[in-house]
Amino acid sequence: MKRTLLPLNALRVFDAAARHLSFTKAADELAVTPAAVGQQIRTLEDVLGTVLFRRMTRNLELTDEAVRSLPALREGFAKLEEAVAIMQAGQGEERLTIAAPRDFIGKWLAPRLGLIKASTPARQVTILPSDGPVDFNAANLDAAVFFGAMPAEEELSGKLIAPGTIALVATPEIAANAKIVSEVAAQPLIEHPLADWRGWFEAHGVHMTDRSASLGVADAGLAIDSAVAGYGIARVPLVLAEADIAAGRLAVVMEPKVSDEAYWLIAPSAQWRQKKVRDLVAALGD
Repeated sequence: MKRTLLPLNALRVFDAAARHLSFTKAADELAVTPAAVGQQIRTLEDVLGTVLFRRMTRNLELTDEAVRSLPALREGFAKLEEAVAIMQAGQGEERLTIAAPRDFIGKWLAPRLGLIKASTPARQVTILPSDGPVDFNAANLDAAVFFGAMPAEEELSGKLIAPGTIALVATPEIAANAKIVSEVAAQPLIEHPLADWRGWFEAHGVHMTDRSASLGVADAGLAIDSAVAGYGIARVPLVLAEADIAAGRLAVVMEPKVSDEAYWLIAPSAQWRQKKVRDLVAALGD
Protein backbone atom coordinates (compact mmCIF):
# COMPACT_ATOMS: atom_id res chain seq x y z
CA MET A 1 0.00 0.00 0.00
CA LYS A 2 1.34 3.41 -0.95
CA ARG A 3 1.94 5.60 2.07
CA THR A 4 1.16 9.32 2.11
CA LEU A 5 4.23 11.49 2.52
CA LEU A 6 3.64 13.23 5.83
CA PRO A 7 4.81 16.83 6.37
CA LEU A 8 6.72 15.83 9.51
CA ASN A 9 8.55 19.11 10.01
CA ALA A 10 5.34 21.12 9.76
CA LEU A 11 3.64 18.73 12.19
CA ARG A 12 6.50 19.20 14.65
CA VAL A 13 6.06 22.99 14.37
CA PHE A 14 2.31 22.59 14.90
CA ASP A 15 2.91 20.55 18.07
CA ALA A 16 5.22 23.24 19.50
CA ALA A 17 2.81 26.05 18.60
CA ALA A 18 -0.10 24.11 20.11
CA ARG A 19 1.76 23.63 23.40
CA HIS A 20 2.71 27.29 23.71
CA LEU A 21 -0.30 28.81 21.90
CA SER A 22 2.27 31.25 20.58
CA PHE A 23 4.24 31.33 17.35
CA THR A 24 6.94 33.39 19.09
CA LYS A 25 7.47 30.88 21.91
CA ALA A 26 7.36 27.98 19.46
CA ALA A 27 9.99 29.75 17.37
CA ASP A 28 12.23 30.13 20.44
CA GLU A 29 11.92 26.40 21.17
CA LEU A 30 12.69 25.41 17.60
CA ALA A 31 15.41 28.02 17.06
CA VAL A 32 13.68 29.57 14.06
CA THR A 33 11.88 32.86 13.44
CA PRO A 34 8.19 33.43 14.26
CA ALA A 35 7.65 34.11 10.55
CA ALA A 36 9.03 30.64 9.74
CA VAL A 37 6.64 29.08 12.25
CA GLY A 38 3.72 30.96 10.73
CA GLN A 39 4.72 29.83 7.23
CA GLN A 40 4.92 26.19 8.31
CA ILE A 41 1.48 26.38 9.94
CA ARG A 42 -0.06 27.99 6.84
CA THR A 43 1.52 25.34 4.62
CA LEU A 44 0.21 22.56 6.88
CA GLU A 45 -3.28 24.03 6.88
CA ASP A 46 -3.18 24.25 3.06
CA VAL A 47 -2.02 20.62 2.75
CA LEU A 48 -4.66 19.35 5.19
CA GLY A 49 -7.42 21.67 4.03
CA THR A 50 -8.10 22.33 7.71
CA VAL A 51 -7.81 25.41 9.91
CA LEU A 52 -5.72 24.58 12.99
CA PHE A 53 -5.53 27.93 14.79
CA ARG A 54 -7.86 30.83 15.24
CA ARG A 55 -5.77 34.00 15.29
CA MET A 56 -7.11 36.04 18.18
CA THR A 57 -6.10 39.63 19.01
CA ARG A 58 -3.57 38.71 21.69
CA ASN A 59 -3.12 34.97 21.38
CA LEU A 60 -3.93 31.80 19.45
CA GLU A 61 -6.76 29.38 19.96
CA LEU A 62 -6.83 25.79 18.70
CA THR A 63 -9.73 24.67 16.57
CA ASP A 64 -11.70 21.62 17.70
CA GLU A 65 -10.08 19.52 14.95
CA ALA A 66 -6.62 20.53 16.14
CA VAL A 67 -7.43 19.67 19.76
CA ARG A 68 -8.72 16.21 18.82
CA SER A 69 -5.64 15.50 16.70
CA LEU A 70 -3.02 16.29 19.33
CA PRO A 71 -3.09 13.05 21.43
CA ALA A 72 -2.63 10.87 18.34
CA LEU A 73 0.00 13.22 16.93
CA ARG A 74 2.05 13.17 20.14
CA GLU A 75 1.72 9.41 20.42
CA GLY A 76 2.98 9.22 16.84
CA PHE A 77 6.04 11.34 17.66
CA ALA A 78 6.75 9.08 20.65
CA LYS A 79 6.56 6.03 18.38
CA LEU A 80 8.92 7.70 15.90
CA GLU A 81 11.42 8.37 18.68
CA GLU A 82 11.13 4.74 19.77
CA ALA A 83 11.75 3.58 16.19
CA VAL A 84 14.83 5.77 15.91
CA ALA A 85 16.18 4.37 19.19
CA ILE A 86 15.70 0.82 17.85
CA MET A 87 17.53 1.75 14.65
CA GLN A 88 20.44 3.14 16.65
CA ALA A 89 20.61 0.33 19.20
CA GLY A 90 22.61 -2.04 17.01
CA GLN A 91 25.22 0.61 16.34
CA GLY A 92 25.21 2.31 19.72
CA GLU A 93 28.45 3.47 21.28
CA GLU A 94 28.46 0.49 23.65
CA ARG A 95 28.82 -1.99 20.75
CA LEU A 96 31.51 -2.27 18.10
CA THR A 97 31.16 -4.76 15.26
CA ILE A 98 34.06 -5.38 12.88
CA ALA A 99 34.36 -7.72 9.90
CA ALA A 100 37.73 -8.94 8.63
CA PRO A 101 39.31 -11.79 6.65
CA ARG A 102 39.83 -14.90 8.78
CA ASP A 103 43.59 -14.96 8.35
CA PHE A 104 43.86 -11.27 9.28
CA ILE A 105 41.77 -11.86 12.41
CA GLY A 106 43.97 -14.72 13.58
CA LYS A 107 47.39 -13.32 12.72
CA TRP A 108 47.05 -9.54 13.08
CA LEU A 109 43.82 -8.41 14.71
CA ALA A 110 43.47 -10.95 17.54
CA PRO A 111 46.83 -10.02 19.11
CA ARG A 112 45.61 -6.41 19.22
CA LEU A 113 42.25 -7.10 20.85
CA GLY A 114 43.74 -6.18 24.20
CA LEU A 115 44.52 -2.70 22.88
CA ILE A 116 40.97 -2.31 21.60
CA LYS A 117 39.50 -3.50 24.92
CA ALA A 118 41.82 -1.32 26.98
CA SER A 119 40.78 1.79 25.06
CA THR A 120 37.10 1.27 25.91
CA PRO A 121 36.65 -1.42 28.61
CA ALA A 122 32.85 -1.18 28.74
CA ARG A 123 32.33 -1.63 25.01
CA GLN A 124 31.19 -4.98 23.61
CA VAL A 125 33.34 -5.94 20.62
CA THR A 126 32.17 -8.43 17.99
CA ILE A 127 34.44 -9.62 15.18
CA LEU A 128 32.89 -11.36 12.20
CA PRO A 129 34.87 -13.36 9.61
CA SER A 130 34.43 -11.98 6.11
CA ASP A 131 36.54 -13.15 3.19
CA GLY A 132 34.39 -11.63 0.46
CA PRO A 133 32.55 -8.40 -0.32
CA VAL A 134 31.36 -6.52 2.76
CA ASP A 135 27.68 -5.60 3.21
CA PHE A 136 27.55 -3.03 6.01
CA ASN A 137 23.75 -3.01 6.17
CA ALA A 138 23.20 -6.76 6.26
CA ALA A 139 25.62 -7.35 9.14
CA ASN A 140 25.06 -4.01 10.93
CA LEU A 141 28.80 -3.38 10.78
CA ASP A 142 30.65 -0.39 12.15
CA ALA A 143 33.86 -1.06 10.20
CA ALA A 144 35.54 -3.75 8.16
CA VAL A 145 39.02 -4.75 7.09
CA PHE A 146 39.53 -5.18 3.37
CA PHE A 147 42.60 -6.47 1.52
CA GLY A 148 43.26 -4.98 -1.89
CA ALA A 149 43.22 -1.54 -3.46
CA MET A 150 41.15 1.03 -1.61
CA PRO A 151 37.49 0.44 -2.63
CA ALA A 152 36.31 3.00 -5.14
CA GLU A 153 32.71 3.25 -3.90
CA GLU A 154 31.86 6.88 -3.20
CA GLU A 155 29.96 6.06 -0.02
CA LEU A 156 32.99 4.34 1.58
CA SER A 157 36.06 5.87 3.19
CA GLY A 158 39.16 3.98 4.25
CA LYS A 159 42.33 4.18 6.29
CA LEU A 160 45.46 2.17 5.53
CA ILE A 161 46.25 0.02 8.57
CA ALA A 162 48.84 -2.47 7.27
CA PRO A 163 50.94 -2.73 4.11
CA GLY A 164 50.32 -5.55 1.67
CA THR A 165 53.96 -6.52 1.06
CA ILE A 166 54.03 -10.15 -0.06
CA ALA A 167 56.80 -12.40 1.20
CA LEU A 168 57.93 -16.00 0.90
CA VAL A 169 58.37 -17.51 4.35
CA ALA A 170 59.58 -20.84 5.66
CA THR A 171 61.38 -22.29 8.66
CA PRO A 172 64.95 -20.99 8.98
CA GLU A 173 66.21 -24.43 7.93
CA ILE A 174 64.21 -24.46 4.70
CA ALA A 175 64.92 -20.78 4.01
CA ALA A 176 68.66 -21.44 4.21
CA ASN A 177 68.31 -23.80 1.23
CA ALA A 178 66.04 -21.54 -0.86
CA LYS A 179 68.11 -18.51 -1.80
CA ILE A 180 67.33 -18.45 -5.55
CA VAL A 181 64.26 -19.18 -7.68
CA SER A 182 65.35 -22.68 -8.71
CA GLU A 183 65.90 -23.62 -5.07
CA VAL A 184 62.45 -22.29 -4.16
CA ALA A 185 60.96 -24.43 -6.93
CA ALA A 186 62.65 -27.49 -5.44
CA GLN A 187 60.82 -27.06 -2.12
CA PRO A 188 57.24 -28.01 -1.29
CA LEU A 189 55.03 -24.99 -1.89
CA ILE A 190 52.01 -24.15 0.23
CA GLU A 191 48.98 -23.02 -1.77
CA HIS A 192 46.10 -20.78 -0.72
CA PRO A 193 43.68 -18.59 -2.74
CA LEU A 194 45.91 -15.50 -2.73
CA ALA A 195 49.28 -17.22 -3.08
CA ASP A 196 49.52 -16.91 -6.90
CA TRP A 197 52.63 -19.06 -7.13
CA ARG A 198 52.28 -19.26 -10.90
CA GLY A 199 52.39 -15.48 -11.20
CA TRP A 200 55.42 -15.29 -8.90
CA PHE A 201 57.40 -17.83 -10.93
CA GLU A 202 56.44 -16.26 -14.25
CA ALA A 203 57.56 -12.85 -12.93
CA HIS A 204 60.96 -14.49 -12.38
CA GLY A 205 61.00 -15.97 -15.88
CA VAL A 206 60.14 -19.51 -14.84
CA HIS A 207 57.16 -21.45 -16.20
CA MET A 208 55.64 -23.88 -13.74
CA THR A 209 55.65 -27.13 -15.63
CA ASP A 210 57.20 -29.44 -13.08
CA ARG A 211 56.90 -28.58 -9.46
CA SER A 212 57.23 -30.03 -5.99
CA ALA A 213 54.30 -31.59 -4.20
CA SER A 214 52.29 -28.84 -2.50
CA LEU A 215 49.77 -28.41 0.26
CA GLY A 216 46.52 -26.54 -0.35
CA VAL A 217 44.96 -24.61 2.57
CA ALA A 218 42.06 -22.20 2.93
CA ASP A 219 43.88 -18.93 3.68
CA ALA A 220 47.19 -17.23 4.39
CA GLY A 221 46.88 -17.84 8.14
CA LEU A 222 46.78 -21.60 7.66
CA ALA A 223 49.58 -21.31 5.12
CA ILE A 224 51.73 -19.60 7.77
CA ASP A 225 50.90 -22.29 10.34
CA SER A 226 51.83 -24.96 7.80
CA ALA A 227 55.13 -23.22 7.10
CA VAL A 228 55.88 -23.06 10.84
CA ALA A 229 55.20 -26.80 10.99
CA GLY A 230 57.95 -27.27 8.40
CA TYR A 231 55.78 -28.30 5.47
CA GLY A 232 57.40 -25.95 2.95
CA ILE A 233 57.35 -22.37 1.68
CA ALA A 234 54.32 -20.09 1.94
CA ARG A 235 53.70 -16.91 -0.05
CA VAL A 236 51.72 -14.57 2.22
CA PRO A 237 51.26 -10.93 3.28
CA LEU A 238 54.33 -10.16 5.38
CA VAL A 239 52.38 -8.47 8.20
CA LEU A 240 50.58 -11.73 8.92
CA ALA A 241 53.86 -13.57 9.43
CA GLU A 242 55.67 -10.90 11.46
CA ALA A 243 55.05 -12.49 14.87
CA ASP A 244 56.40 -15.87 13.73
CA ILE A 245 59.39 -14.19 12.09
CA ALA A 246 60.14 -12.18 15.24
CA ALA A 247 59.92 -15.38 17.31
CA GLY A 248 62.36 -17.17 15.00
CA ARG A 249 59.82 -19.72 13.82
CA LEU A 250 59.94 -18.40 10.25
CA ALA A 251 62.42 -16.60 8.05
CA VAL A 252 61.91 -14.58 4.87
CA VAL A 253 62.93 -16.36 1.65
CA MET A 254 64.54 -14.05 -0.91
CA GLU A 255 63.47 -10.38 -1.18
CA PRO A 256 59.84 -9.52 -0.33
CA LYS A 257 57.71 -8.03 -3.11
CA VAL A 258 56.07 -4.70 -2.40
CA SER A 259 52.39 -4.94 -3.32
CA ASP A 260 50.02 -2.28 -4.65
CA GLU A 261 47.40 -3.83 -2.37
CA ALA A 262 47.11 -3.36 1.38
CA TYR A 263 44.86 -3.87 4.38
CA TRP A 264 42.33 -1.06 4.70
CA LEU A 265 39.93 -0.26 7.50
CA ILE A 266 36.78 0.81 5.66
CA ALA A 267 33.39 2.15 6.68
CA PRO A 268 30.61 4.29 5.22
CA SER A 269 31.77 7.90 5.31
CA ALA A 270 29.20 8.95 7.94
CA GLN A 271 30.36 6.27 10.39
CA TRP A 272 33.85 7.76 10.69
CA ARG A 273 32.25 10.47 12.83
CA GLN A 274 31.31 7.88 15.48
CA LYS A 275 33.53 7.92 18.56
CA LYS A 276 33.79 4.13 18.62
CA VAL A 277 35.22 4.06 15.10
CA ARG A 278 37.70 6.81 15.98
CA ASP A 279 38.67 4.84 19.09
CA LEU A 280 39.22 1.74 16.95
CA VAL A 281 41.55 3.64 14.61
CA ALA A 282 43.51 4.99 17.58
CA ALA A 283 43.82 1.54 19.17
CA LEU A 284 45.11 0.01 15.94
CA GLY A 285 47.74 2.70 15.56
CA ASP A 286 46.40 6.01 14.30
